[in-house]
Amino acid sequence: MRRRFRAGLGRRLRRGALAAALALGAAVGWAGYLQAMGNFHEILPQELFRSAQLDPDALERAIRAHGIRSVLNLRGASTGHGWYRDELAATGRAGAVHADFALSASRPVSGSEAEALLDLMRRLPKPILIHCRQGADRTGLVSALYLAGLSGGSEAEAEGQLSFRYGHLGIPYLSAAFAMDESWEALEPALGFGKS
Repeated sequence: MRRRFRAGLGRRLRRGALAAALALGAAVGWAGYLQAMGNFHEILPQELFRSAQLDPDALERAIRAHGIRSVLNLRGASTGHGWYRDELAATGRAGAVHADFALSASRPVSGSEAEALLDLMRRLPKPILIHCRQGADRTGLVSALYLAGLSGGSEAEAEGQLSFRYGHLGIPYLSAAFAMDESWEALEPALGFGKS
């Protein structure tokens, strides 16, 4: 009896380990795919796009192909870095407006910062492309703010911007990017949603 129990337990453990390894492999594969493709997504047709940091050629192509009129960089002005100079040049060549707003994925966003972001996005010509480095965490929160605060999106639609679909992993105590989830929860009442 004991021998049968141990054999059954061993099979269940091996199957569980295999399932966990397959799930982890799928998650790593998805995250790799997102980054390889620039994590580029249309959120609202002809209004809002989101992405990772695109190389200059990909950025210029995206602006032209989708009629993007504004690029909102959430990494902040970084005048001493080549990626920033390249982004300004590509945005200028494609005829789009460029704006900077510095956020950290590991620091909560305050109510006043959220209001400033909403005001900036309200004024920028549409469609807007929002990006940070990976297009997952800061971009997710700001896309959620746009949906909730400017386009009348539902709480579920907005919260969906902070999901693994876009590469976001907000895990309490394990992920520095959980600050984006905490920010969303704190900002929900000001956006007309109850805390959930």
